[in-house]
Amino acid sequence: MWFEIVPGVLIMGVCLAIPGLATSYIQKRSHGNKEKRMVTFPYHWALMERDRRVSGGQAYYVSQGLENLD
Repeated sequence: MWFEIVPGVLIMGVCLAIPGLATSYIQKRSHGNKEKRMVTFPYHWALMERDRRVSGGQAYYVSQGLENLD
């Protein structure tokens, strides 16, 4: 019957989910609980530089609102 395949599908799903979840957990622990941004295109680099300029420091991941701009 169709329900005989459910345990195998669940085991396969868990095995496929473990690497993605483990990677995000390890990254958060090793980088101080902040997201790491991947820059692959020049436009993404420009956005990251804009965020660094808006934040007022070297940390692009600590964003501030537009009300804090001069």
